[in-house]
Amino acid sequence: MPKLNLESIPQTNATGYPAPFDEEVAGRWYRRFAPAIGLSRFGASHVVLKSGAWSSQRHWHESEDELLVMIAGEAVLVENATDENEGRSILKPGDICAWPSGVENGHHLRNESHADCVFLVISGGERTGGAYSDIDMIFTADAYLHKDGTPYDARPVR
Repeated sequence: MPKLNLESIPQTNATGYPAPFDEEVAGRWYRRFAPAIGLSRFGASHVVLKSGAWSSQRHWHESEDELLVMIAGEAVLVENATDENEGRSILKPGDICAWPSGVENGHHLRNESHADCVFLVISGGERTGGAYSDIDMIFTADAYLHKDGTPYDARPVR
C-alpha cells in the first residue's frame, strides 16, 4: 500500500452550495484522498476548518455512511436539535463520530475556537442524496434542489 504524501494532494475550499449557503463553509479547506489514489468505493477527505468555519450545512445522507475522526484542535458537533443549545457536543483529538445512512440526524461541525481544527472524514455507500435540516435544500448525486423539487443554479462538487 502506498504511503500518501498529504502535501501532494491539492487543497481546496471549493463548494457547490448556492448562495447564501456557501458563506459558512468559506473557511473549510479539504484534500480528497480517494480520487488522488484511485479509490472508487468510498470517499476520504482531510479537512481543516478555520476559526468560525462550518464543515457543511447541517445534513444527512439517504444511502451513505459517514465516519469522522478528529485529529487536531476543537470543534462543536451540532446534530438534530429543537434549539441552538441542544444537540451540541465538543469534539477533541481522538474523538470519533459515525452516522449510518438513512438516519435523519442532521449534523455538521463548527469551529467556534480561535485555532484551526483538523479531521478525517470517510464515507461509503451510494451517493444518492439526502437533505439539509435547517435550510430549504435537498441534494441528489448531481444537483441541489429546493424541498419542493425546484432546482438551484448550483452543482455539488465531487
